[in-house]
This record gives sequence, C-alpha cells and structure tokens, in this order.
Amino acid sequence: MRSFYGVTLSSPLMLGTAQYPSPAVLQEAFRASGASVATVSLRREGGQGQAFWDIIRALGVHILPNTAGCHSAREAITTAQMARELFETNWIKLEVIGHADTLQPDPFGLLEATEALAADGFEVFPYTTEDQVLAARLLEAGAQVLMPWGAPIGSGLGLNNRYGLRTLRAAFPDVPMVIDAGLGLPSHAAEALELGFDAVLLNTAVAQAGDPAAMARAFGLAAQAGALARAADPMAPRDMAQPSTPVIGKAWL
Repeated sequence: MRSFYGVTLSSPLMLGTAQYPSPAVLQEAFRASGASVATVSLRREGGQGQAFWDIIRALGVHILPNTAGCHSAREAITTAQMARELFETNWIKLEVIGHADTLQPDPFGLLEATEALAADGFEVFPYTTEDQVLAARLLEAGAQVLMPWGAPIGSGLGLNNRYGLRTLRAAFPDVPMVIDAGLGLPSHAAEALELGFDAVLLNTAVAQAGDPAAMARAFGLAAQAGALARAADPMAPRDMAQPSTPVIGKAWL
C-alpha cells in the first residue's frame, strides 16, 4: 500500500468518529472495521472533554485531526494549530468549506491554508474536488496527498463523477489519494479502490447505519477487496462477447 507522508497504513479504510450512538458503539465499529486511521473534528467534538480523547487514543490507530466546520483559511489554520498541540501530530485533514448546501470546498481558501500550513510543518491532507488544476496548485503549495470527494459530505451518493476521478488519478499517478466523503455503501469503497485510489474515508455511512459495527466490517472488507482487485490487474471491459471456453477441439456435427 502507498505511504502517506512516510507512513504505510495497514488498511485502506479511514473512519470518522462523529455521530455514533455511544462511545461503546464507536469502539465496536472501529474494532470491526480494521480501519487504520481515525479522523477527529476539533470543533465538533472538542466539547466532549478528556474522556473522549482517551477513547480515541485507545483505538490504537493513526489520528487524523480535521478542520471540519471551517469556512475561511484563517479559521482552518487556527484550528489546525490547536489540533497539532492537542494530538501531537503534524497530520491535518484540511477542510475549508465554501458552499453551505453542498459543503463543497472553497478552492481559494483551501489553497491559501494549504500553503500556510505546509510552510509551518504540517502534513496536509486537503479535502478537495476532482479539479485537476486545483490539484496541481495544492501540490505546488506543499501538499503531498490529495483527498477528492466522491460526493457531498453525508450524501451517500457514492462516486458522482467517475470520469473526473479517473482522469485525476491518471494525471497524478504517484500522488497518494483518498476518496473522502459521500460514500454510502461498501460497494462504493470497493469501486474507489478499483479505480486506483489508495484509501477511502467515510463516517456517516457507518455511524448512522442500523448496525454500525456490521457496516464498518463490511466497509473494511470492501476496501480490502477493491485494493486486491486493483493489484490483480483486472480485465478491461469489452464491447463484444468472448467465449470463456475455446471452440478448438469442439465436435462439429
């Protein structure tokens, strides 16, 4: 598996920590998923206190703080600095939201914050769209990972723009990429890995399932299956049928 800022993960699944019915359910879901990374929002969950942070650390996975809920570069930079002090990590999932309804990233604020944080020693995971021009600018600004959305956050729609995601993956073959947001079914995760993305990040699809632990396990298995399928070099689609059994040696009557 490709490394992220020098860290090779044991699983291509990254899982959020919000919206679970209880801390016990959160822990059970993580155990079932085999996820290698937990994302934590300083703004949305910080009010739960030290007990919550102890639960997150006890998961035994890499912590990826995020700047969820930030709507300006300045706000995101300040939140990232607070998260680094609390979690003692340079990793930061950078969100700068530009549209209230779709939660689409603000490309201008995202680029500004990426440049500032990378210069300050952060290892930035920018939540972005499938726009290739923006991707190139983010890499120039110091990001070494890209996190394009599959669909709007919490929508469960899956991969809305498969063409855009395929071309983005092809344009930057050596850049680690994570499909982040909008995945609703394990099949969406498998498809993302089959397309050549290195990991998936999701939250709502697991946390709000009727059985979060079972859904978490399903996503973990699907992500692994997608990664294995990609590594196995799958066959290309064909326009015509082709028999799996050869006609050579067949009796002609």
